[in-house]
Amino acid sequence: METYEVEPDWQAAGEEAVIADSAMISAAHPEAVSAGLDILRNGGNAMDAAVAVQMVLNVVEPPESGIGGGGFLLYRDGSSGELVLYDGRETAPMTASEDRFRFGPLTMPLWMAVPTGLSVGVPGVLAMLDKAHKEHGNMTWDSLFDPAIDLAEEGLPMPQRLQRQIANDPSLWLFRDTRKHFARPAGDDQPVLQNSRLAETLRKISENGIDDFYTGELAGNMVDAAANRWPGPGDLSKSDLGSYEAYAREALCGSYRDWVLCGPPPPSSGGVAILQMLGILEHFPMDSYEPGDPEALHLIAEASRIAFADRSRYIGDPDFTDVPVNQLTDPGYLSEWAGKIDRESVLDDPFPGVSFEQETTGTSHFTIIDGFGNAVSMTSSIEAPFGSRIMPDGFLLNNQLTDFTFSPDRNGFRSPNAAEPGKRPRSSMSPFMVFDKDGELNLIIGSRGGARIIGYVLKTLVGVLDWQLSLQQAIAMPNMLHRGEFLELEEGSAWAGAADHLQTLGHNIRIKPLESGVHGVERVLLQCTDDNSAIRPFFPRERNTSGTDSKQCKSGWRGGADPRMDGEAAGF
Repeated sequence: METYEVEPDWQAAGEEAVIADSAMISAAHPEAVSAGLDILRNGGNAMDAAVAVQMVLNVVEPPESGIGGGGFLLYRDGSSGELVLYDGRETAPMTASEDRFRFGPLTMPLWMAVPTGLSVGVPGVLAMLDKAHKEHGNMTWDSLFDPAIDLAEEGLPMPQRLQRQIANDPSLWLFRDTRKHFARPAGDDQPVLQNSRLAETLRKISENGIDDFYTGELAGNMVDAAANRWPGPGDLSKSDLGSYEAYAREALCGSYRDWVLCGPPPPSSGGVAILQMLGILEHFPMDSYEPGDPEALHLIAEASRIAFADRSRYIGDPDFTDVPVNQLTDPGYLSEWAGKIDRESVLDDPFPGVSFEQETTGTSHFTIIDGFGNAVSMTSSIEAPFGSRIMPDGFLLNNQLTDFTFSPDRNGFRSPNAAEPGKRPRSSMSPFMVFDKDGELNLIIGSRGGARIIGYVLKTLVGVLDWQLSLQQAIAMPNMLHRGEFLELEEGSAWAGAADHLQTLGHNIRIKPLESGVHGVERVLLQCTDDNSAIRPFFPRERNTSGTDSKQCKSGWRGGADPRMDGEAAGF
C-alpha cells in the first residue's frame, strides 16, 4: 500500500520556515492557505479567513472535513483577549438508542457501521461557523465563499494524497455517488478534481445563509440520502437538522511549567487528556532528555495510558453525563499518578475492565493569526476518510455517530459515551493555544488523526516546550502515541528503533504509519534593541536566554505544516 514518506532528517526541518510579522495561516492544502490570506489582505480578520479556509478544504480535501461534518473552533480576540470555544460537534437523531450498531447480542464491526445511514449525525460545522462569524467576523458572509466556489467549478489538479486515498479505498466503488465523483479513468495520469454540484450548494449557502442547509431543500436531500442508504438506512430527520444548535463554551485551560495551555472542554476529550498528560509529565525532567530518548518515550506513553483510561471512564457529552473535569485535571490527582510511574516498567492497567473503542483517522486542522492579534485554531471532520460515503449535493456526510461506544455496558462498566437522542459523541479533536506567563499568545496548534490527534498534539507540545525545537521540527519529528492498548511508533522513522527497549519495559508495541496533520504557528522574536540601541536578530525560540527584555523586541510568526500532508504555512 502506497503511503506518505517519513521525513528522513526531521531536525533539519524548518531551516527555511516561513516567517511573517503580521499574519500567518497553516492548513492542509496551499489553496486553502491562499484563500485565507486573500481574505486577510482584503480587510478580513481571522474569523472571516476561517470560513474561507474551511470551504476550500471541503473542495480540495473532501475525505477529511466539510459542511457535512462538525468541529471545534478555538477563537482568541486580539483586542480584548477573550477566549471562546465554539462547539459544532454533530448530534444524534432524536430516535437514537444505545444499541444503534448492534444486532441483538452481536456488535456491528466498525467497517460495516461506517458506510450506513445510521452513522450520520446532524452536521454542525456550518452552524458553528455561522455563529462564530456573526459574533466576530468583519466581512460579509457571501464574500467568503468565492474562492471555494471558483475552485469547485473550475477544478484543480487532484492532490497526490487524495489520489492515494482513492486508490487505497475500494469501498468508494460500492456506492454510486462516490464512484461517480472519485473514479479515475484508466491511464489518467493527471486527474482533475472538480465538483460543480458542490459549487452550486456553496453558492446557495453563500447567498441565502445556512437556513436552506438546516431547514430547506438541502436538509431534505440529506435526510433522503441517509434514509435510502442500503444496508443500514438512517433515521436522520428534518426536525433533527432544524433544531441543531452550535454552542459557545468556556475554553479549558491549565498550566504546564511556565506556560498556560487552553483547549476544548467536553464533549471533546482532547483538552482534558492533554492537560492530564502534561500535568503528569511536569513531574519529570523532560527537558533533560534528547528527543526520542526511549525513557522519554516511556514516560509519555505511561502518561497517555492514564489519560486514555480516564477518557474512557469519565468523558462524554456534558449535557448528558457529569464529567469531573476539575478532579481529572487537579494537580494533586496528577501528582499521585506521576508518583506511580516506574521508569523501568509499565504500570498495571490504570482501570482494569475499561475498553478502548477504535476510531477512524480522518479530520483536518488549520491555524490562523491575523494582523490584529485575532487567532483561530479549528479542527473539523467528517470522521472516517470519505465519511459515510453518502454524498448528497456534492458533499460527503459524516459518520461521526460511530464515535459512540457500540457496547456501553461491558465488564461491569457503564460508558458515558453511549448513544442517546440529541447527544454529541465523544471527540478527540484538540485545537490548542499556548500562552506565556504574561498572557502573550505564543503557539497555536492542532491536528488530524481520530483518537491519535491527542498523541500528535502532545508530541508537538513536548517538542516545542520541553525540547526547545522549532514548531516545524516538532511537527516533523517522528510520531509516537499510546491510546490505552498499544504503544504505536511511526513506521520508517528513527524512533521505531526504540521498539526493542520499550518492549523490555512491558509495552505492547505496534510499528505502523502514523499520518498526522499538525498545523500551527508560533510567535518568535525577530529583532531586539539592546542598551546601545543596536538591532540584532533574535530568530530561534531561546526563551530569552540572552537576557534581552522581550518587551523591547519585535515579534512575528513562524509557521509549521505537517510534511505528511499536502499543506503549507504562509503569511505576510
